[in-house]
Amino acid sequence: MEKIYENALVHRLRKQGLDVKQQHPLSVCDEDGTPLGDFFADLFLENRLIVELKAARNVAEEHIAQLLGYLRSSRIETGLLINFGSPRLHVKKYLMSDVRF
Repeated sequence: MEKIYENALVHRLRKQGLDVKQQHPLSVCDEDGTPLGDFFADLFLENRLIVELKAARNVAEEHIAQLLGYLRSSRIETGLLINFGSPRLHVKKYLMSDVRF
């Protein structure tokens, strides 16, 4: 189900004129700038927002940790965690502006 929600959200965002990349690779670097590899953001909007999508009954600590890890390691400041699987749509914004790299 997650892929269907992802495709639907991408379609709607693009209709609004937003630049949306699906399963977009983001480089992960060590503190000294050494490249360590890539992870794939479910969605990457306007080259500045990571969106992690879930289709789970509840948001788990692992889901939050995953998004925060992506933000920290890619040095992207803002992320959204969206869960389509719960009875009510769950959307939460996370900021990394207070985290030291």
